[in-house]
Order: sequence, then structure tokens, then C-alpha cells
Amino acid sequence: MPVQRIYLDHAATTPVRREVREAMLPFLGEETFGNPSSGHHFGRQARAGLEHARAQVAAALGVTVREVLFTSGGTEADNMAVLGAAMLQLAEPNGQPHLVSSPTEHKSVLAALKEAERLGARVTLLPADGSGVVDLAALDELLAHRATGKSPTLVSIMWVNNETGVIQPIREIAERCAAAGVPFHTDAVQAFGKVPVSLKEVPVASACVSAHKIGGPKGVGAIFIRDRKGVRGMVHGGGQQGGLRPGTENVAGAVGFGVAAELAVQEQPTNHARYQGIRDAIEAAVRVAVPDLVVHGALAPRAPNILNMSAPGVDSEAMLMHLDLAGLACASGSACSTGSVEPSHVLTAMGVPRDLAVAAVRMSVGSLSTMEQVPHIARTFAQCVAKVRQLREALARA
Repeated sequence: MPVQRIYLDHAATTPVRREVREAMLPFLGEETFGNPSSGHHFGRQARAGLEHARAQVAAALGVTVREVLFTSGGTEADNMAVLGAAMLQLAEPNGQPHLVSSPTEHKSVLAALKEAERLGARVTLLPADGSGVVDLAALDELLAHRATGKSPTLVSIMWVNNETGVIQPIREIAERCAAAGVPFHTDAVQAFGKVPVSLKEVPVASACVSAHKIGGPKGVGAIFIRDRKGVRGMVHGGGQQGGLRPGTENVAGAVGFGVAAELAVQEQPTNHARYQGIRDAIEAAVRVAVPDLVVHGALAPRAPNILNMSAPGVDSEAMLMHLDLAGLACASGSACSTGSVEPSHVLTAMGVPRDLAVAAVRMSVGSLSTMEQVPHIARTFAQCVAKVRQLREALARA
């Protein structure tokens, strides 16, 4: 009997939507293939497609066209925001940037912070509670200069955590930073299309989003920058995108992103309710099937699509192997850390004991998910937990 395959890793990537593919096709063949920087007819066609896509992304975020730059994805955009702010100040005489963030950030931010620190920046990671929500009192202290005697150069906190789905109080953080005159960056990759994201209403200095998380193509993202003077470009070349992100643009990718962004905003309220219903049903059914289950971040506000849970007495690598053999495609956290034998840095920062952290499995629902799949998912998960526990007990006796 063939295995029933169920995709539960939408936080890692999503299938490209039919509408997106259709919009991209003319820019992948002989119809509209020009370089958007060329002045002739073919270049102007490509430029028109590119700028229409930029307008779609800008409208979806509630910002102006001039404030949106296309990138290769969220990682590049995070690096541009974090390292770009740091390098701008490092270029000044006696400049030492002070970057503030959280230990639960995506590795694209944490790695950028580490590089900035190597170059001479100071880095402060705000403490987080048991759900991974940052300590606002600690942020207030830094913004008031009491802890360091120096105002931070940049604060960077992600909107929705990619492993737990926990939503940070972004509006409060942004308003605190704005009141103190400190630029605030947010990685909104996992938030966009899942929760309301309007940068017109939240005073962020920069934010990044990615196409392949919302039914768009891989390899294209965007960064919103309110004041281009606050960031130094990381790539050097021609004058494309105001010189901040030069290079011939991925026109087809941008066109696909524009369509995906427009659809994501239109469908966000409906999808929020649908995803949350399925996610909550899975969580409830698995809790019944595995009574000692631990759900990480359950007490905090969460995005509707992510469920991170641990069954005591198993490890995530063994669980993922058995789940995959049984037809369930899940993750142990961020797709960027697949293969790591260390516990998730996110769960570690939340104070989750190591034995539970190494047991964590992330399920993320999306366009391919249905309520009809729930009983099978819960039953299969419980069966895999039992198998892994039996194997562990057998090895312990051997």
C-alpha cells in the first residue's frame, strides 16, 4: 500500500502558486527577456515588469515604491540591515556601533551580528522568557542609556519566530525605539502573509520579506528601508536600486514575488483562520495521542501555522526519519539547521531542557494542509514516538 505523503513544512518553503508561475513565464522566455537597465524596447519591457512588481510588494507592505529593494531573499536582506548599519558607523572616526537583538533570532541575523562583532561592533542580546518573547524592560534600559551609557545603533527583533511561531510585540518595540531615536529592524519573513503586516502603521526603519514563504519563487526577497542614508550597501557595482543593491535584477523572480505578495495580503484573514484551525486540531489530537507532549511557545501569541512540540524520550533526528518513512514531512526547527546534532538555539534561549530541545519537531501547515489530514497526522506521530522510544530502550538494554 503506497505511503500517504503529507507536507508539514510550509515554514521552510511553499509550492509556487499557479498564478505566480503564469505571471513569470513571459519573463523566462523570448517574450520579455531584456535587461531592465537597457534603454531599448526589450529593456523597457523588463523594467516595466520589475517596477510593477515593486509597486505590488510596496502596496502589500503599506510603504512607498522607493522604499522597497529586491534582494536574493531574507538572509541577504537581514545582512544588509544589520551589517549595513554597523559598517556605516564603523566607517566613522572612532565609530563603534552597538547592535541589540535577541538570542532567538534567525541565524541570518545572528551570523550577521557575529560578523559585525568581529569587525568591532558591540552586540547585546536581550533576555527572553520561557516563550522566547524579549524582555521589554531590558530593552527600555538600553534605550535609556542606563546599562551602557550609549544609545544602540540598531535594534533587530524578528516579527514571528521561524521555529516556534511566537509573535514578538513588534509595535511596542518599534514605538519604544522610535521614541528613543533608535532605528529598528524586523525580520518579517515568517510573519508576512500569516499575520497582519503593515509597515505604514509600525515605525520600523527596515524590514525584510521573502517570496518562497508565500507561494512565490525561491531566490528573491525584498527589504524595506525607510531612510537609505542609515544603511551602507553590502554589494558594490552599478547603480541599480539606488546603488544600495546593485546588479541586474531577477526580473522573473520579482514579478512572481509581486503576484504572491498581492495574493498573500488579500487572502491573509481567510488563511489565518484556516491555518489556525488545522494547527490547533493537530495540536489537540497529538496531545490526546501523546499525553506527555510538550508544546513550545504555547502560552505566547503564535502565528497560526507553526506547531513546535517535543515528546520526552525521543530525539528529533530519529523522529524525522521515522515520520518521513511514514509519509509526514516535518522539520526539527529551521530548515537552515537541518543535520545539526545540537539542540535548537531558539529553544535553548527559551530555557527548554536539553532532553526536550533535542526532541523538538516542527510542523507547519499551509496551502497543502486540510482538516481531513489531522487524524492521520496525530496517529502517525504517536506511532513514531512509540517506535523511537522502543528503539531507545532497546539500545539502553544492549
